[in-house]
Amino acid sequence: MAIDYDVELDVRGQVCPYPALRTKKALMKTPPGNILRVLIDHPPAVESVQREVAKTKHRFIAVEDLDGEWALYFESVK
Repeated sequence: MAIDYDVELDVRGQVCPYPALRTKKALMKTPPGNILRVLIDHPPAVESVQREVAKTKHRFIAVEDLDGEWALYFESVK
C-alpha cells in the first residue's frame, strides 16, 4: 500500500505516551490538508496514537504493517 505523505515523524524506540504526544504536536505544525506519516515500533502505541488523535479534529487515514513496525497516516485539519 503506497500512500503519499508530506511529513514524516519517526517515534521508533519510544514508548507510550510519547508517540501519541509527539504525533499530536506534529499534526499541530503540519499545514492543513497535508499527510503526516508516523513510524512506530512499540505495539501498544499503534492503538494509543490513533485513540489520542481521534480526540482531535485531525483525520486518521490508514495503518501500514511493516513487519514489526508500523506506519500510521493522518491528515492535518485546522
